[in-house]
Amino acid sequence: MPLDEKTSELAQGPNFAVLTTLRPDGHPVSQPMWVDTDGEHILINTELHRRKFRNIESDPRVTVTIWERDNPYVYAEVRGRVSDVVRGDRARAHIDELSMLYDGKPYDGDSIKSERVIVVITPLETSKKSS
Repeated sequence: MPLDEKTSELAQGPNFAVLTTLRPDGHPVSQPMWVDTDGEHILINTELHRRKFRNIESDPRVTVTIWERDNPYVYAEVRGRVSDVVRGDRARAHIDELSMLYDGKPYDGDSIKSERVIVVITPLETSKKSS
């Protein structure tokens, strides 16, 4: 299921998202994140040691809600599954790209505690609201 135009637009801009994963005990947990897309998938960059990544490893079902930075009443929610994890140089370069978009400067490499990864989310269902 490819992303619709509005969801892609939201994911490509400097708009924030909330990633919801499921803990091993079944409780959902949500974190604000930077977000991206390749036009077909939602992309989230994180590190291997983080709880959200460990949650994804045990249960790949996730929800991502992206809202327009200047108008949070315009948003898209994507329910899907993690279908791939991209590691290595591509994931490291990706966090720099996101940092340039969101902060206007490369990512602080000193803050990386483990390997950066791109979590590739295949949408199964989307909903959106425009004001």
